[in-house]
Amino acid sequence: MKAVAVAACKADHRLDDLLGFAGLARSTFFYHQARQHRGDRHADRAAMIRDVFVAAKGRYGHRRIHTQLRRSGPIAKKTVLALMRRERLVCPVRRRKRYSSYGGDVGRIAGNLLERDFSAAGPDLKWVTDVTEFRIGTGKLYLSAVLDLFDRRIIAYRTGTSPNLELTNGSLRDALTAAPGATPLVHSDQGVHYQHRSWPSILAAAGATQSMSRKGNCHDNAIIETFFGHLKAEMFHPRRFTDTSELGTAITDYMTWWNTDRIQERLEGMSPEQYRTHALTA
Repeated sequence: MKAVAVAACKADHRLDDLLGFAGLARSTFFYHQARQHRGDRHADRAAMIRDVFVAAKGRYGHRRIHTQLRRSGPIAKKTVLALMRRERLVCPVRRRKRYSSYGGDVGRIAGNLLERDFSAAGPDLKWVTDVTEFRIGTGKLYLSAVLDLFDRRIIAYRTGTSPNLELTNGSLRDALTAAPGATPLVHSDQGVHYQHRSWPSILAAAGATQSMSRKGNCHDNAIIETFFGHLKAEMFHPRRFTDTSELGTAITDYMTWWNTDRIQERLEGMSPEQYRTHALTA
């Protein structure tokens, strides 16, 4: 910076000469001199930002950190962004790559009853589900998850080394067991697991309704796709896993964190469990 260079040389040269050579106004020079002697007025806020960032395991960007800090007092979103850049706090960037279970028309195709209406008036009215794939050096791991559109909570999930019916049907049965008496609309893509006769049989036995995305249209099931994107960006891509067992443990830890602690702007800055509790007691 010019002001620093001028300050370093002013003991040996006239200040006016140095300012003229540097093309620096006197007022500008003295302004920067005064700033050097002032304390960092954002030191406390920077420390709070670091604490939130570390507590979230580096998974929060400036928007979620801003949401968290607003509970302690007013702070501008731009200030949070600037301080995160200054402190070099960078959250992972999502990569767009998805596993597809579509294998053609091999069974019954249900209608798209959800029609991209991702809102829900209460818990266990609308569920979405899908399968995603993780690749590591020793092989692959598949995750089947069921998400409630009311509070974005993961109701149930299963992992396995093969994307088979046991994986998808098992996660659905687990979800129905976790919500006894629920008769939700259950939406999926047109993957072979959801076309198999066993899937609508499980739904019918529980009094639930089947819905499917249109062929080749991932936006019809965007919420579960978005969840998988967050999961991979925040948990999978930043780490190296030695085997599928270690990865499975990490997925379990993330699911707990997602449901209980991870805040979401669409949930008024609350986690899924906090939002459900708040909504049901309001």
